[in-house]
Amino acid sequence: MRRPRHYHYPPHYARHRGNRHRRQSSGGGTLIGLTLLGAAAATGWTIASPEQQAVALTAAKDIGVATGMMRERAPQEGDYWRGCDEARAAGTAPIYRGEPGYREGMDGDNDGIACEPHY
Repeated sequence: MRRPRHYHYPPHYARHRGNRHRRQSSGGGTLIGLTLLGAAAATGWTIASPEQQAVALTAAKDIGVATGMMRERAPQEGDYWRGCDEARAAGTAPIYRGEPGYREGMDGDNDGIACEPHY
């Protein structure tokens, strides 16, 4: 005689039963791993020569500018652009309220950031 199916435990879930008791990764283990990685980076930084540090900083700045995380140059007194395209070409976008070159006309959503990238 065939056993009746149990509706609380359908047969198509049977193959996943073995993973029920698998241990999840802990936040503490992740924190320890990141701490060790940071310590290794700091050790490498302290033993690097000034020339190697300058090369690393230049590479980090280039990556930051390319990804849009930092500006190529900071806004300076007397900066004025007709539009955001000129500000981006100069490498100073985005421009924050209170910085040289900021105008409300360039801040479309009036959040204090002119020429901000829209993702």
